Amino acid sequence: MKRFFQVVVLLVACVSCVGYAGEINIDVLRKEANQGDAIAQNLLGAMYLEGQGVPQDYKKAFEWYRKAADQGDVTAQRLLGAMYAEGKGVPQDDKKAFEWYRKAADQGDAVAQYSMGLAYAKGKGVPQDYKKAVEWYRKAADQGSVIAQRLLGAMYLEGKGVPQDYKKAFEWLRKSADQGDVYAQRLLGWMYLEGKGVPQDYKKAVEWCRKAADQGDVKAQRLLGAMYAEGKGVPQDDKKAVEWYRKAADQGDAVAQYSMGLAYAKG
Repeated sequence: MKRFFQVVVLLVACVSCVGYAGEINIDVLRKEANQGDAIAQNLLGAMYLEGQGVPQDYKKAFEWYRKAADQGDVTAQRLLGAMYAEGKGVPQDDKKAFEWYRKAADQGDAVAQYSMGLAYAKGKGVPQDYKKAVEWYRKAADQGSVIAQRLLGAMYLEGKGVPQDYKKAFEWLRKSADQGDVYAQRLLGWMYLEGKGVPQDYKKAVEWCRKAADQGDVKAQRLLGAMYAEGKGVPQDDKKAVEWYRKAADQGDAVAQYSMGLAYAKG
């Protein structure tokens, strides 16, 4: 609660210094930051990172985030990890990215936790370890992280770090899909199509693939095209099949492009 009021006070102070152009008085914000206010330091870091109100400057963004992170600010710690991971403002360094993600993750930051999982899954900054990846994905997933839920579901789907379990994969992917994750939606469609972890159900496969396809997912668009072409879950319809194949083909999907060619060859 105390931190909440600190945020409010700082924002009020900044707003009180807003000019007619709607810009925050950087001098006021910098004064607070130089006095050691981690919230102000974070705000300055964000402004330099995004180039809002100041020229974009990754090095200055890093400097201000580092000041806040050294005070234990969890958001700044996580963002420092991201900057090291992407090489923004500092040389790209997976090991240092991991170190800062770990500090934030240990404080319960869900984004840092699934970033830790990704590091272990890909062997970035640490030796590859699927079991540890699962552990960190689960910590974030249990907090409701949509990305972590999908990643954890994928680990169960592929049997990485855990025994392959389609039912558990479906459970986690469903949690993510219900929050709108396009990749989880497409995977659910595939699972219904193939009967993995759930009874085979072409209609539900179409429903979930359509949710993902409507968000522009190229693989879901191609799958929808195939289901219309074969009449799975929908009445067979070559025109609609071509429409969905075209959407995927226009995004460069080679399989969809080949399917388009076959469709035109058949007339």
